[in-house]
Amino acid sequence: MPKTMVVTHADLAPSRRRTDLGSKLGVFLIVLTILCGLFCFILCLIAEATRSEMTWIANGDKGSKEERYECVYSGSGKMPLLCAASAFVGLAIAMMIEHTFMLIAVSKLPPSALVCLDTDSGSSRTLTWQAGFFFLTTWICFAVGEILLLIGLSVESGHLKNWSRPRPSCFVIREGIFSAAGVFALASVFLAAGLYLTALRAQRMSQEQENVRQQILEASALYASPPRSPGRHHIAAIAREDPVFREDHSNDQPSFVFSLPCGKDPN
Repeated sequence: MPKTMVVTHADLAPSRRRTDLGSKLGVFLIVLTILCGLFCFILCLIAEATRSEMTWIANGDKGSKEERYECVYSGSGKMPLLCAASAFVGLAIAMMIEHTFMLIAVSKLPPSALVCLDTDSGSSRTLTWQAGFFFLTTWICFAVGEILLLIGLSVESGHLKNWSRPRPSCFVIREGIFSAAGVFALASVFLAAGLYLTALRAQRMSQEQENVRQQILEASALYASPPRSPGRHHIAAIAREDPVFREDHSNDQPSFVFSLPCGKDPN
């Protein structure tokens, strides 16, 4: 016996693609971006705690004319260099993946989803300003954080060898550079998440407006069509109705009267 399959409304509904803004892949990438930002922030704090410092020492006899001061590094700078490099690369990869996904998702939207958004409404203008703000501040924070990390990398990589040897000049970064880079990295991933949520909200608002317009068009088309008049087939169906026999009890003898339906001519 063949099996019967039941088709539901959920089966007929269009399936959500993996490149949609509201898909599971999009949510996963946003969560992954935030986790990468937190990891970069922790790496920046470690780099700040282990950054190289310099100490001045006096060479020669004390108080003599040949006495001179030279500086010595407190460490080779391998640990802060490794942490800063990891934070630099990790933040760049996270931001590149997240923004690439958003660009692909927006480019694959149907044209109606972008056109149907009512730009004259207050909510649409608010979403536009929010999207511009999040986009601009995200890239500003990302650029500042990467520049600070790049400065730290260049300074810490300058004394990997012979770091304990006294030298006339030493270059060290100021206190708080790595911490500031971590703060900007963390801010950039949260602002990127805000940009994603704004784009998702704009897409859903556009879909709602498109559904409302579609319902209005269907209702206007329904009420604009003229009412249907009864056709010839309906009249012919009435004419083909069977005759009715009824008894006539007006006289004492029973008789049958042959009658036709209302409006039917016996001739």
